Amino acid sequence: MAVIVKYVVERNGEEKMTFTSKAEADAYDKMLDMADELFTLLENSKIIEDDNQKEELSMFLAQNKDEVLFALGAKRRPTEKKAKTPKATEDKDSEAA
Repeated sequence: MAVIVKYVVERNGEEKMTFTSKAEADAYDKMLDMADELFTLLENSKIIEDDNQKEELSMFLAQNKDEVLFALGAKRRPTEKKAKTPKATEDKDSEAA
């Protein structure tokens, strides 16, 4: 018999997701916290009246947190490291000519 450890993320008595890794469960829980805060922000704005749309938008923004931070200028996009190219060495034969 195998023993399987599961991490369950639960909100308001409702099971949201099950993970096999504590780190993944913590990350998902943190994302849900962000979505809750974003929902409150959207609710205070009165721009969107439909609660379902507010919930969908808040989840989308939380799931795409890095892109939102890039757009707000709070975080910089990682720059690709360019491979250093060695300086061209002259052919010794062409020097002798």
